[in-house]
Amino acid sequence: MRVSGRYITDDLGRVLILRGCNVGGSSKVPSAPPGGTHLRDSLISPAGVSFVGRPFPLEEADAHFDRLKGWGFTFLRLVVTWEALEHEGPGIYDEAYLSYLRKILLIAEEKGISLFIDPHQDVWSRWTGGDGAPAWTLEKLGIDIERLDTAGAALTHQRYGELNKGAPYPRMIWPTNYSRYAAATMFTLFFAGNVYAPETTIDGESAQDWLQERYLACMRHCFRRLKNCKALVGWGTMNEPNAGFIGYSNLEKMENVTVYQGALPYPLDAMAAASGYTRESPVYATGIRGVRMTGKRVLNPEGLSIFREGYECPWKRAGVWTDEGGVPRLLRKDHFAAVNGRAARFTGDFLVPFMRRFIERMREVNPGALIFIEGTPMGEHPAWPEGSPGGVVNAFHWYDGPTLFTKFFRPWFNVIVETSKPVLGRKNVAALFARAIGKGVAWAGEHMGDMPCLLGEFGLPFDMNGRKAYKTGDYRLHEEALAMYYDGIDANLLGSTIWNYTADNTNEWGDGWNGEDLSIFSKGSDPGLGQGRAMGGWLRPYPMATAGIPLALSWDRKRRLFRYRFRADPRIPAPTEIFIPAGCFASNPAISRWTFPKDGGGSGLKTDYKPEEQRLFIRNEGYEGEAEIILNI
Repeated sequence: MRVSGRYITDDLGRVLILRGCNVGGSSKVPSAPPGGTHLRDSLISPAGVSFVGRPFPLEEADAHFDRLKGWGFTFLRLVVTWEALEHEGPGIYDEAYLSYLRKILLIAEEKGISLFIDPHQDVWSRWTGGDGAPAWTLEKLGIDIERLDTAGAALTHQRYGELNKGAPYPRMIWPTNYSRYAAATMFTLFFAGNVYAPETTIDGESAQDWLQERYLACMRHCFRRLKNCKALVGWGTMNEPNAGFIGYSNLEKMENVTVYQGALPYPLDAMAAASGYTRESPVYATGIRGVRMTGKRVLNPEGLSIFREGYECPWKRAGVWTDEGGVPRLLRKDHFAAVNGRAARFTGDFLVPFMRRFIERMREVNPGALIFIEGTPMGEHPAWPEGSPGGVVNAFHWYDGPTLFTKFFRPWFNVIVETSKPVLGRKNVAALFARAIGKGVAWAGEHMGDMPCLLGEFGLPFDMNGRKAYKTGDYRLHEEALAMYYDGIDANLLGSTIWNYTADNTNEWGDGWNGEDLSIFSKGSDPGLGQGRAMGGWLRPYPMATAGIPLALSWDRKRRLFRYRFRADPRIPAPTEIFIPAGCFASNPAISRWTFPKDGGGSGLKTDYKPEEQRLFIRNEGYEGEAEIILNI
């Protein structure tokens, strides 16, 4: 598998449309002790955990890979967190977990499945409301991880009920941690500590250099241990990186906000609360009419500092704020606004240099590895100027935001997120999805040297519409939503890995992380069973490999009509392969119709349908030019 211009191709030169899923949602939390975020004690003893068995137990791997391959999901994004690799301490790698990963990759190879590893994080770590980094990254800065929730520096599922009079954990509240003190501080130090907090050091090094070096060394060690696994084709740099405070023009206001939901303190209040001051925070709600402030909430009522004795807030040390006289006040409200005398841009000034450094270190181990990069969630894609490293894929993410955050879907209604303008009618909503997905492809064409694209994440909350489908077993609305997403993907000729496949998903606890339930596979309410969900929405034909250039692709699931137009290249000896799920057509799809340009002929194109392989093979045999194959009942 390699990058060839704007395409990913195989060794025979065929253009690949990669299709698969993320495995898996519960890989964000430990397998032992059980790490589900609904478990109050799952943040205890951070050094003594194990992720062996994520994404699924070794003895179940054959069954899961067989199922995925049967669905045509032969390309997977394998979720691996920094914590899973190095939870015990800096430089202490979990070799048992690495050995387990190697065995998983060898089984995938036997099944004909390829993977790339996704160094996953959400809002930095489990102790800051998400997953990713080990606890010691916080502790090295003198942070007492037991006090983060109490001081308002983070909001975790584990402690939400305890600190909010037993209230249930709100849906999709976890992204607000990007705007809270702990995650915002860690991201800022990781990407830009040398610029904005040069006084803050860890073990004699700048915080930025120390944190980045630990991360890079860990990923490089993992890559070295797995590099000879043929199923592993590449590596992601970091899932959904975030700017933290970088770029804030005024720390008296809210900026860089992923979602306005619940209590979100202004930066000075967040900094002061983390240092032991009781402050007040505005509370927000977001609806189809936009953002509104609904009230205020006391922050850190106990007045506890998250910093152990001998440590202090790095932003206080950097002169951003002071509490001289006993009252916190800002000294430099634009401290994070500039770099080198100009306005700071997170992606260009900090994220891309980190990516280049990552690529350099990984390619010391394997020069031919593909590297999958991505920008900020719901934010800016990176630019990739001429002269940047090659072999790179823009693995951007897209979600149907209104459905994801409200957990309600209506196929005839949606909202343009940027403008809050409503969109009415099924066709218009479908067109909105296709345009939104296409923006990532267009960006790569204009700003990333027309590199290949992969939709690395998209998905649907299965517990939407009040969890009604769990009671009725009716997933038709889910199928329609997913079909509309895949229609947009097909319209853009994109490869994709849906979020997600969680082997231990249940109706009660979903994916086991922050109330999310997006897995296309579930054990439902019976832990002894497991099956695909809403399969009619995502199980569809697609061209896996094309001996030529893809031009247009569509699948009408109601009419059961598949169309694929491509430009055949007779110089490629291998056939075009179209995946056709078993039972997708009532008749033999080899009995099909062709259309050609008026000056074409197409007599050299031959088809061979092998139902046992769920493949239709098309051999060029001398034909060069455009052709469209149409399969129907």
